[in-house]
Amino acid sequence: MQRVGFVVFPGYSIMGLAAAPAFELANLVGDAPIYDIRFVSEHGGAIRTSAGMSVDTEAFGDSAFDTLIVGGGTFVHPTTPGLLALIRKAATQSRRIAAICTGAFVLGDAGLLDGRRATTHWMYARELQTRFPDSAVDVDRIFINDGSVWTSAGMSAGIDLALALVEDDLGHEVAQAVAKKLVLYHRRAGGQSQFSTLLDLDAKSDRIQSALTYAKQNLHRPISVEELAEAARLSPRQFSRVFHAETGQSPAKAVESLRVEAARVLMERSRHPIEVVADQTGFADRNRMRRAFLRAFGQPPQVIRRNARGALDAANA
Repeated sequence: MQRVGFVVFPGYSIMGLAAAPAFELANLVGDAPIYDIRFVSEHGGAIRTSAGMSVDTEAFGDSAFDTLIVGGGTFVHPTTPGLLALIRKAATQSRRIAAICTGAFVLGDAGLLDGRRATTHWMYARELQTRFPDSAVDVDRIFINDGSVWTSAGMSAGIDLALALVEDDLGHEVAQAVAKKLVLYHRRAGGQSQFSTLLDLDAKSDRIQSALTYAKQNLHRPISVEELAEAARLSPRQFSRVFHAETGQSPAKAVESLRVEAARVLMERSRHPIEVVADQTGFADRNRMRRAFLRAFGQPPQVIRRNARGALDAANA
């Protein structure tokens, strides 16, 4: 059995515990149980979370963990000497150490982020980079794996991190099955931006959300307003009116934003020529994609790719 330890401390955000069911369900989905899940704290006993609920924990002790996961709080908590000692000891004993949200500051205090790429909640990314200048903080990622150290953005991104750890152990099919049991629409990849176009659009109704989901699944080809209206089960005229009322954008503008988001991920994570990226994300040609990038980011696709590679090279240097 692989021992997975969740490090809990006073004021710990209860959302960090949402990562635990990924390992629990993996025990049911896989061929045999693989994870022994423990909750640990510096002194053991009941630990009160930020939401007021208490979690029963074991004291750190001499137990060794295959994977140790440090959660975060609703703000950056000081790292106690006992917690610092645990993390540094785990760095020599554990196969993996992970941090959710502001838990990255604990890893930084222990020196585990030096020379590594890392992420955290976007609200604290600048502070993380300032406090640990030898790390390469990438705010625009859901989670990052750099060797034996894993970090994630805040809140629900901890679930994506946990699913990625399960996939690292048991493969893609098991991770997908766990995601399905968690009733997740899909498992987000680490390269996905913390800033989501779908979240920015903030559709209120299921009908408009269905249309946006349809658009995101069909970005590789032209998408008409009539198709989106059909996906929303509205007439084209009614759809356009409701869509603008809910999102503040026209359907065409929203689809372009989704295309730009998808194209940016491809530009940063692949070596596909720009023409291929433009084709796969539904832009008619590279010039149209370039104009869309300039409107969205103020930079052309080549600069976005060059900056992403530069950050990766710096982290690996």
